[in-house]
Amino acid sequence: MTAPPTNAGVKFPAEILTKDEARALVLAPSKRAPTGVRNRALIAIMYGAGLRLAEALALKPSDVDMDARSIRILHGKGDAARFAGIDEGALVHVVRWLETRHAAGIRGRVLFCTLDGTALSPRYVRAMMVRMAARADIDKRVHPHGLRHTHATELESSGFTVSEIQQQLGHTHLNTTAVYLNHISPSARITKIGNRRSTL
Repeated sequence: MTAPPTNAGVKFPAEILTKDEARALVLAPSKRAPTGVRNRALIAIMYGAGLRLAEALALKPSDVDMDARSIRILHGKGDAARFAGIDEGALVHVVRWLETRHAAGIRGRVLFCTLDGTALSPRYVRAMMVRMAARADIDKRVHPHGLRHTHATELESSGFTVSEIQQQLGHTHLNTTAVYLNHISPSARITKIGNRRSTL
C-alpha cells in the first residue's frame, strides 16, 4: 500500500506571481499547436478574470461576451451565478482559441476541451501548469488557485474596493474577501513598515 504524501492535508501560504511571472506563464504554452493555444487561453482567463478552475472548465463559448469584456459564470461556488470582467490582454488569448476551435471544427460543448471535444480534467490542468511554470523558469509553487490569488492582489493594488473585488471573485460575504486579501496581500502593511524611519 502506498503511503500518503507527507504534505497531505497541509495548506501552504499563497505564492503570488509578479506581473512578469504571470505573463511568462501565459506565454509558456506553444503559440502554434492547438493545445498550446487552448492552454494559453485557459491560463489567461483564470489569471485575467480571477476564475476558479472549476468555473473556467465549465464555461461554454457563449459565456464569453467579447464586446462587454465579461464572462458569465452560471455555476460558481454554492451554485451562484455572476458576471466577471476580463482584461483585454487575457481576452486576446481567448479569442485566438475560439478561432482555433472553429478552424479545427472542434464541437465541444465546453469552451476548454480536448481536440475531440471532450472536457479537460482538473488533474490535467494542474499538471500542465506545473510544466509551464518550469518552462517559464518560475521558481514558485504554481497552481490554478494561485492565479486567482494573483488576480485579487493586482485588483487591490490597482485601487479596486473590497466590494468590487468581492463581486469579481464571487464571494458571498464581504468579510470573506477582506480576510482573503489580508491573508494573501499584506502589501500595504509591509510597504508602510519598510518605508518607516528606522531608529536603529
